[in-house]
Amino acid sequence: MLYSVAFTLLFILLAPVLLFMPKTRGGLRERLGFYGERRFDFPGRGPRIWLHGASAGDLLTLSPMLRELRAVYPDCVLLVSTLTNSGLEMARARLPMADAILRAPYDLPGATRRAARALKPDLLVLEYTELWPNMIRAAQRGGAQVAMTNGRFSPSKLRSYRALFRLLRQPLRQIDLFLMREEAEAERAISLGAPPERISVTGNTKFDGLLPRGSNDNDPEVARKLAALSKAIGAPEGGKLFIAGSTHVGEEELLLEVYGRLLAEHPELRLVLAPRYVERTPKLAAMAREAGYAVRLRSEGALGPGDEPPRVVLLDTIGELSAAYRLATLVFVGGSFTNRGGQNILEPAAQGRPVLFGPNMENFHDSVEVLLGHGGIQVSDPERLYQVASELLAHPRKVEELGQRALEAVLAVRGASARNVARMAAALDGKGRGGRR
Repeated sequence: MLYSVAFTLLFILLAPVLLFMPKTRGGLRERLGFYGERRFDFPGRGPRIWLHGASAGDLLTLSPMLRELRAVYPDCVLLVSTLTNSGLEMARARLPMADAILRAPYDLPGATRRAARALKPDLLVLEYTELWPNMIRAAQRGGAQVAMTNGRFSPSKLRSYRALFRLLRQPLRQIDLFLMREEAEAERAISLGAPPERISVTGNTKFDGLLPRGSNDNDPEVARKLAALSKAIGAPEGGKLFIAGSTHVGEEELLLEVYGRLLAEHPELRLVLAPRYVERTPKLAAMAREAGYAVRLRSEGALGPGDEPPRVVLLDTIGELSAAYRLATLVFVGGSFTNRGGQNILEPAAQGRPVLFGPNMENFHDSVEVLLGHGGIQVSDPERLYQVASELLAHPRKVEELGQRALEAVLAVRGASARNVARMAAALDGKGRGGRR
């Protein structure tokens, strides 16, 4: 009750901000659990499964499980919710197997009760640490079981988790099934109060969400889109392309400086910057021009017959980064020279490209373990990034070898989605709550 009162007061205070933030504005009625004319009734269908991911990246991690669930339960109802507008946009474009895609309710008692009554889930699936007490309570009151997938608890936040869970009267005991990424995460969950008999270590489904190079080479639509992207960014035929993906504030200045030094040694080298948040594009374009580079935006379309390919391209579109990585010679993944904790380094690895990343990878340490020594190279600072990139660009065979090793490393760690769905099916069919392995 105290949580609900506090959250309600906080919501009232923050409502003006939430209504104007690009990530959360829009769809207020839906966020309050009012769906108007929308109906979620699918008569005669199988189990109803509500999957929730906070953002676009979280939903992409969930997407392989949707395919597995559809394979196990062909007539199931798949309901997907997200917190952000970008997540909603991505889900509509890339999750066609979902029966309904909606904005998640705010974790207010009334909003979550209305949402649970409308969706009627048999199973609520929460990604990472999306532990919303009122959402969980409302789903369980309607008869649903609750599963956590890709479970993770940051070791640096354990003290905060313990304090919060004491205030919330141990919400982990309300979870029926913990599907953890690795053994260390399972141990942390137990230390925070999760019942050990409900825990399984199944791996990370984000590995399954990758489309490795070669998996869709025969799809003409994929080939067409790749060719269009190549023309738009002016990817040099037989030349060298350095892509910096998912970059954050403070990193682009460093990368432009590194690129300038590399350009002096490799005059044909071109740079693609893909900021994590595309709304930062105008600032980055001004920054690159101030550094003396001709700049082009991917959204401007293909180069004309007489257009000179720019030195720097800004990838300001959503959903094309993975394809862009395939065109790269070398890749650097951002969020790793800041305190962001890293970004997805397996996406470029799945395209058979060597991957460079900085020292701050706390949120992706499992991916680091997969790639270190297998096509992934962690660099301590921009100076070391320059040294490694310069060495690799001078040795194309080494680049090719590292890229192949990165691809093989990704292929070796898939399968978590199938393991998760097997345990969900056991829970739905009344055969138990998982069980640690």
